[in-house]
Amino acid sequence: MTTPLQTALPYDALTPRSLPGIAPLDPADWLIVDEAYAGQMAQRDALITTQRPLVIDLEAQAQAAAQELLEMAVNALLHRPQRDFVRDGNVIIRPDGASVALDDTDPLATLGRLAQEDFCILQKHGSEHVLTGAVLCFPASWLLSEKLGKPLIGIHIPVDRYTGDIAKRVQRLFDGVRADRPLWRFNALWYADAELHQPRSANERRPPADRNSAPYFRSEKQSILRLPKTDAVVFSIHTFVLARKDVRL
Repeated sequence: MTTPLQTALPYDALTPRSLPGIAPLDPADWLIVDEAYAGQMAQRDALITTQRPLVIDLEAQAQAAAQELLEMAVNALLHRPQRDFVRDGNVIIRPDGASVALDDTDPLATLGRLAQEDFCILQKHGSEHVLTGAVLCFPASWLLSEKLGKPLIGIHIPVDRYTGDIAKRVQRLFDGVRADRPLWRFNALWYADAELHQPRSANERRPPADRNSAPYFRSEKQSILRLPKTDAVVFSIHTFVLARKDVRL
């Protein structure tokens, strides 16, 4: 399957920002539908159908949070100004014309077939937030199976820049994020290939790509929001991949 590429980013990903680089997020900008939507969704449909154990996992304790997240996302998509998602009974018709049945007994699979974003659910256990569920079709060099049930610092191993001090600051952000005031950040990496689905064990490091010659630029818009009913925190990821010629260097 040919990887769909975007041709532009809605933010400046090349301006350095100190970690964790958090800014307020307009709730209207939470879920994005861009020019790669149809191609990315075709890949998501295929992954969820053929490789579900690799891309979806949900602990029983996170079921209610996943259902709340699905409800929130469907509401956001149906109220986009473009009105490009249409509800017909228990079915949502996507902008690419595909129909997705709403199934709150399988909320993450339903969500993964509606939105370009990946979604991670984190719940507070003791003093830390722990990953308790996710639909992760486009991982950038990590495995959901290795991270489920782990706290924030365990999720970020082996990220070299994720120091103990950064971990404390991120935990404070997760503690303090309010349901009516979501946050966002981005990352930016050069890649040798455009493949969106790049699962990789923590013991299998991705060979570094030369930023002066790598043909593809990958950036994730990462949003952090709190679910008002279940109090879980959602970390959502919208993945952009651009050819080098489309990046404003």
